[in-house]
Amino acid sequence: MNSTTHAKQGKKSAQLPITGFEIDRHTAIVIVDPQNDFLSPDGVAWGAVGQSVMENNTINNIETLFRLGSENGIHVFVSPHYYYKHDHGWQFEGTLEKLMHNINMFDREDQLNLDGFEGSGADWLNQYKPYILNTDKVTICSPHKVFGPENNDLVLQLRKQKIDKVILGGMSGNLCVESHMRELLECGFEVAVVGDATASAKLPHLDGDQAAQTNYAMMASEVYSTNELEEILEARQILAEE
Repeated sequence: MNSTTHAKQGKKSAQLPITGFEIDRHTAIVIVDPQNDFLSPDGVAWGAVGQSVMENNTINNIETLFRLGSENGIHVFVSPHYYYKHDHGWQFEGTLEKLMHNINMFDREDQLNLDGFEGSGADWLNQYKPYILNTDKVTICSPHKVFGPENNDLVLQLRKQKIDKVILGGMSGNLCVESHMRELLECGFEVAVVGDATASAKLPHLDGDQAAQTNYAMMASEVYSTNELEEILEARQILAEE
């Protein structure tokens, strides 16, 4: 039993209310930080998140979200994480902000410079590039800087497409994904999370994946597994054809 299934069963056992989530033309998929530093074994965060990525099958499940968006006409928005040279001049940082800066996570030269970007930790995982580079179906937002989307243009881009429902996945679960969920909820969006299309750091006495999955179950309108979402969209497509 993966952590998403465990959290969903916990929600049922706790008799928490079912709110429902209807996927319609005002629904988008938002994928946070689908980048090498989180998802490649060569990435600087792999030692912390790799176990959770493997347990959740996160890499393939994120790819499935991109594919499902493409096949079902659901626009995908990517909220990336970049740090430029001036970001390393911050005079105070939280714990994991400091860690990310210390290990040069998501580093780029500057906003206008792509030198060294290809294949770097800030670059997309290769298997996602055919989807991400299809700009008719995918919008790449400006970078968020700490964890949530408060300081990038994700909410603006969603509103400009008349989106009011979001299906959320990406990295990392208890930090950026959870922060995106919380801010999108505060901004009035309905939010569903695809739990096994996320993963989190698992450290001694600190299980970020368990924390994230618990909060998804308690806060989101719906928590899907990737397989569940695929089945729902397939059924919807069949009904539309009939």
